[in-house]
Amino acid sequence: MKDNFKIKFGEKLGYALGDGAANIAWRGVATFLFIFYTDVFGISPAVVGILFLVARFGDGISDVIMGIIGDRTNSKYGKFRPWIFWSAIPLGISLSLLFTVPEFNMTGKIIYAYTTYILFTLVYTANNIPYGALMAVMTPDNRVRTVLGSYRMVGAFAGGMIVQGALLLLVAHFGNINPDITLRQLDKEKFEVTVSSPEDVENVRIKTKDGIAAFSTHQTAENSPEQESVNALSFSMKADSVYAFIAQGEKGLNASKITLIDQKKGYSYAMYVMSILLSILMFITFASTRERVQPPKTQVSNLKHDFKDLIRNKPWLVLLFVGLLFNVYNSIKQGIVVIYFTHYINDQLLAGSYLVALMIASIAGALATAYLGRFFGKKKLFMAALILSSAINALFVFCGTEDTFSIFIIGSLSEFASAIFPTLFFAMLGDVADFSEFKNGRRATGLIYSAGSFATKFGGGIAGAIVGLVLSAYHYNGQAGQSVQGAFPGIIMLMSWIPSLIGLLTAAILAFYPLSQKKTDAISLELQNRRSSESID
Repeated sequence: MKDNFKIKFGEKLGYALGDGAANIAWRGVATFLFIFYTDVFGISPAVVGILFLVARFGDGISDVIMGIIGDRTNSKYGKFRPWIFWSAIPLGISLSLLFTVPEFNMTGKIIYAYTTYILFTLVYTANNIPYGALMAVMTPDNRVRTVLGSYRMVGAFAGGMIVQGALLLLVAHFGNINPDITLRQLDKEKFEVTVSSPEDVENVRIKTKDGIAAFSTHQTAENSPEQESVNALSFSMKADSVYAFIAQGEKGLNASKITLIDQKKGYSYAMYVMSILLSILMFITFASTRERVQPPKTQVSNLKHDFKDLIRNKPWLVLLFVGLLFNVYNSIKQGIVVIYFTHYINDQLLAGSYLVALMIASIAGALATAYLGRFFGKKKLFMAALILSSAINALFVFCGTEDTFSIFIIGSLSEFASAIFPTLFFAMLGDVADFSEFKNGRRATGLIYSAGSFATKFGGGIAGAIVGLVLSAYHYNGQAGQSVQGAFPGIIMLMSWIPSLIGLLTAAILAFYPLSQKKTDAISLELQNRRSSESID
């Protein structure tokens, strides 16, 4: 019997690649979609925030439905693996549509954003709930599931590293428009820059490669108002028209040091590449994994009993709220990073390096989770990680625009601890499924894991609403330099103490989780004995 508990390295790796694929989609959306909607698509932050909240709340219903469908799916490949196969290509397509920019007016853009975002969340649900539930049926051993959870999170963070580290570089590559650029020196560090392009570009961003020089629109009329200088300026170009700017603050400036990026084309093509990659990884996960745990042979499908058991399952209820809040915490931190580096630090590409550093710290945290969990147990380790990550994250409030080393250190330490959250959370959902079977003699793994998907998506929706409303309160407009600078206090709050307070609240709620490691081990042993008896019978 114990041989059935073991999972070979190849299968662990194959399972991990599935969350790598999912996080190319999920972290790509969490990190880049907000700034894409506001700075490229031109939608106001308040509208984007409400979009995220409304779409994610409705998505909670589809999570539950998908959990029910997964539990009742019967095929030669199992209950949950087929859905990974069926949804692989649709997930890639829906992600691509999110970052495709049609030529609509503002009302059309908002309708398109709602339609494609809701479509993405539905397809993600069809993929991710079965994927999460698969962990609980690959092995009946709760400690092996913790190890499997570590592999899963390493894959998740590796996928996040790919999209967060490479996407902005791909945007710069695919968005390069090769314009004509001429410079005329006006002073030691002041230049007149003129640019033109042989084609229309609706949203182009001009900056220097080092991000040092500040740009302002060149005013020719005598009574024209003075223009504010910003390190990167967005504008629209008409074919063969000439646009003039003043660039100052950087020595030795020449045409080769100036970049103009078509952000719409860059984001779209970059995400198309990512979409193809994630679909391939999903197919590998389907092919390399197996389902081994089945519901009790005497269990009869009864939806009413499944919901009744779920609502009375205290560990599940606690994890539902914990998962919701820690995803608000993580999603605020992810969603503000590119805005923070683009507008506050004045170096968008540095955001890619920062996100890679965070992913490396996350992988280290995920790898350490199984080892630390053996000593402290899941609940105690989870609470300690929440408190530590939140306390460290609050230190961002003391960082200025030049404190990049401190920003990297604070972010990496906070991320190391926060990587423990999802690693333990999904393993604990497997424990909750065991608890339900132990207590009620019934198992609804897919329905229980719907809590994980609901918490992830609705938590991200709440986070998006918080980010949007805070930035809107400070009159943020990503296409106007003056409003961006006025929003710096809100950007700093979102980077520092706002998520930290949410993290500490999450730790307080987790104190009510009733399953200790000792009790979880006893439940696993009892269920193993029951299954052995059923096999003999």
